[in-house]
Amino acid sequence: MTKLNLEKLPEHIAIIMDGNGRWAQSKSLPRSIGHKNGVKSVQLISEVCTNLKIKHLTLYTLSLENFNRPKLELNNLMLLLSSTIKAEISKMKKNNIRFNIFGFRNKLPDKINKELDFAISETKNNNGLNLNLALAYSSRYELTNAIKEISQDILDKKINIESLNETKISEYLLTKDTPDPDLLIRTGGADRLSNFLLWQSAYTELYFSDKYWPDFNEEDFNEALINYQNRDRRFGRIEH
Repeated sequence: MTKLNLEKLPEHIAIIMDGNGRWAQSKSLPRSIGHKNGVKSVQLISEVCTNLKIKHLTLYTLSLENFNRPKLELNNLMLLLSSTIKAEISKMKKNNIRFNIFGFRNKLPDKINKELDFAISETKNNNGLNLNLALAYSSRYELTNAIKEISQDILDKKINIESLNETKISEYLLTKDTPDPDLLIRTGGADRLSNFLLWQSAYTELYFSDKYWPDFNEEDFNEALINYQNRDRRFGRIEH
């Protein structure tokens, strides 16, 4: 079996954690149990990334579209998010993990936002893994919001339209302080991006797994990394 090359690891890994509900349904369990088991996979993969000294891990946790789900499921998700944040703060501090959120947090309950702010504040001085949750996130909404802000800044003469380039546009995105992902993993068997980091993933390597997220383990993660390491990233250039 091919071994992982520790000298050729991605700096930033993004994951679409798909399949919690279907995992539960396949076992005749409530969807909420699937989400709880999905948290265990988050803990495992975060630990693996910490051990490998990966710099950035971004997890697609809740999209704006997910707010159209049944109210009971959304309430359960918020309760799970709240309890998980509280339980994980001490572990993040111990493991030197810096916690952050990408999303439109005005869509979230005040109680959740206060807990998120506390976790961000408690871990802000850590310099190990940057653990980013994409929460209440939508890439199209993010881009629309960026266009509005850019347009307003041009009208207010804060920037000149001639100064607009890819770098300047990226400064208006929620991910402005984070490098674009090198590798994006999606579990659950679907081969699509589902409105996740569309601008940022222009040259990202994509890896799709049929495993439901609660079943995605360290071996599966290493397989994705090895697959990534065997690719030739040309960024539009010709192969030498």
